[in-house]
Amino acid sequence: MKNLPVVCTLAPETMATRKAQLLPGLFRRAAAIEPTVDGYRLRFDPSAETLHAVAGAIDAERHCCRFLRFELVVEPGDDALVLTLAGPPGTREFIEALASV
Repeated sequence: MKNLPVVCTLAPETMATRKAQLLPGLFRRAAAIEPTVDGYRLRFDPSAETLHAVAGAIDAERHCCRFLRFELVVEPGDDALVLTLAGPPGTREFIEALASV
């Protein structure tokens, strides 16, 4: 992983208007949240709407929080969608502050 700084490049006013589509919105939508060593693992219901929302948030976040690593697992059948967010040291604390975990 590149040694990128743990920062978000969105302006505060942009962040405020887009919170529902970004990490805070994903945390509110998650059915389960589990801390990991370097981030968080979120479980979601397997609906097409949720998959679309998670993919959209990943696309937006990868541009403003370039240090984040995203791993999306779509389990077989009607099992959960699992998103793992990870990054360099300080990532979990950054996510906690951003998403009010």
